[in-house]
Amino acid sequence: MSEQLIKLAFKGNRREYYKNPMHFPIKTDDYLIVDTDKGTDLGKVSAVTENYEPKISISEFEIIRKADSKDIEILKKNRQDEVDILSQSKEKIKEIGLVMKLMDVEFQLDRKKLSFYYTAEERVDFRELVRVLAGMFRTRIEMRQIGVRDETKRLCGVGSCGLPLCCGAFLESFDPVSTQVAKDQSLPMNPLKLSGQCGKLKCCLLYEHGFYLEELKKYPPLGEPLLKETRKGYIQKIDIFTKTVTCDFEDDTREFIPLDEIMDYLSAAQKKGLKKLTNVLQDIMQEDAHDLKKIEDKE
Repeated sequence: MSEQLIKLAFKGNRREYYKNPMHFPIKTDDYLIVDTDKGTDLGKVSAVTENYEPKISISEFEIIRKADSKDIEILKKNRQDEVDILSQSKEKIKEIGLVMKLMDVEFQLDRKKLSFYYTAEERVDFRELVRVLAGMFRTRIEMRQIGVRDETKRLCGVGSCGLPLCCGAFLESFDPVSTQVAKDQSLPMNPLKLSGQCGKLKCCLLYEHGFYLEELKKYPPLGEPLLKETRKGYIQKIDIFTKTVTCDFEDDTREFIPLDEIMDYLSAAQKKGLKKLTNVLQDIMQEDAHDLKKIEDKE
């Protein structure tokens, strides 16, 4: 029998996968009591899958049981109390004078631990704050520093595309995004358009990047000189969708040359170099894939 995985959603758009070795009759939208690294918690089933290998690791903890109506009431009470706790805690942080941004709090289901999620540009000494909070709320306090991307994931929101943010909706982990990814796709280097709500480069820039790299292997690189009749020009732009190359000539003229004609204007040495470039790009893609795999393994 195939291995069944249960995808659970928790507060803050946190998602984890649990094995279901006993094949309990679990379906989407069920609520389950499970063990987590924070203790006993309650999550909502968002998917039931088989023979699936997620990017994030599968939880080593177990599913305890299905949640009953009493568990759901406890969860609702926790969520209501967390709103007041967040407000009170922000006031205490201001009184103590700590330079940090408290963005969320979360009770463990049995209320034995209260997690505080915050962001800060520098190291924060919150020992006094922990003592104060433990006295106020009579439970174990855990401070968790998160980055701006994780903060945005917990808050979620709507992107410039009009859809919920990818990090809040379905992304399991964050892969590194560089400006080179945007350059490879001939996108304008406009920070306002390339940056997400977290202030970092948008994760969706990676979605089609592999396709662009594969298509660009068929073209000479930008700035490559070519000779058409008696005129010398340089490649300024590549459009992989219309399969044309924009070339500016030294006589101040511009032409859009189809891909199937561009090789006619390249010298034999350039054609050989283009073939070598293709091999180099393939090596780079393999190295990038290897590096991303190592990053995923660490996460």
